[in-house]
Amino acid sequence: MPRTTTPQRRKQKNYAFIDSQNLNLGVQDLGWKLDFRRFRVYLKEKYSVEKAYLLIGYIPENQELYKALQEYGFVLVFKPILKNKEGVVKGNVDADLVLQAMMDFPEYKKAVIVTNDGDFYSLVAYLYGKNKLEVVLSPNREKCSALLTKTAKEKIAFMNTLKKKLEYRQTQIKKHRRGTGP
Repeated sequence: MPRTTTPQRRKQKNYAFIDSQNLNLGVQDLGWKLDFRRFRVYLKEKYSVEKAYLLIGYIPENQELYKALQEYGFVLVFKPILKNKEGVVKGNVDADLVLQAMMDFPEYKKAVIVTNDGDFYSLVAYLYGKNKLEVVLSPNREKCSALLTKTAKEKIAFMNTLKKKLEYRQTQIKKHRRGTGP
């Protein structure tokens, strides 16, 4: 007699590729600050993200931040930063993000791309065409490139409504340090 099995949802081996500066600025434009620990959990639970690359400009003074991000489960990919004449820091990670996504292409089932930047439309189009795009997660609907939205088609989601779920709350951290909170 054939054995019947209950269909189980197979866990996908998805990877996230995150443009950290674009993510930070996009969320800040919405008027809140992202809790990276909660964001990493969200990526895992919502999109089955096993590995989350966070592409970030390297600033030596930010060692504590980098350590915390790694503890939350992000794989940091550093980009040297440049300062312009006014002292504004720029760490463009676009090429590095595309390169990482292509180097790991055989390793993941689907990719989650976190950005508003239209410069990623070629990567998104390629992943979409190969059925390897889970979602483009845009930090801010109003700031999202129309080209990116058009290329991702139905596979785009916006973080505008995620404030309650992903906002950094200073009071929770203080409670946690005192041992009175989660």
